Amino acid sequence: MRWARAGHQIQIGSRSEDRGRRRAQELSEIAGATIVGGANDDAIRNADIVIVCVPYDAHRETFEFLRDHLKSGQIIVDITVPLKPPKVRRVHLPDGNSAALEAQAILGKEVKLAAGIHHVSSTHLTDLEHPIDCDILVCSDDRETRKTVINLVEDLGTRGLDAGVLANSVALEALTPVLIHMNITYKSGGTGIRITGL
Repeated sequence: MRWARAGHQIQIGSRSEDRGRRRAQELSEIAGATIVGGANDDAIRNADIVIVCVPYDAHRETFEFLRDHLKSGQIIVDITVPLKPPKVRRVHLPDGNSAALEAQAILGKEVKLAAGIHHVSSTHLTDLEHPIDCDILVCSDDRETRKTVINLVEDLGTRGLDAGVLANSVALEALTPVLIHMNITYKSGGTGIRITGL
């Protein structure tokens, strides 16, 4: 919704085309901006940047589907955190060390893959009048991809920061359960992170 308000053309993909269209219509009405919805393959086909937001247990299947539908030059942003419910306050390192590194293993190293947007509260994102007072760290093995994704996340109303190569996604993903723990412990509406000294 924030990206649509910022002027980006947004298309939501779903395994169910009808569900994708219905959800896009609901979000368009809330945002006061056009969001299109449909099937996953349609959303991928029309995108310059594909944001993957799925529970970790759907991660492999989603990226295997994505691999078969990508076009050359597209940027993929994986925001998945490998949580293991119900213990979502505990760090879980998957077999591939991070969800993003597992995605890279599926897609291949030549694909422009970034990891980021792990530490922004969904509560704050969906409250369109709430300023987002946190930084977003972005990792990728490709410097230009990092720059593009950093520019994109700044259109959410945040500060995007270069956090280095994709291997650093291990640290980004592992921090999310810590923030969830802090949200519960301190009864916060959504903690975030702020990098100082820059």
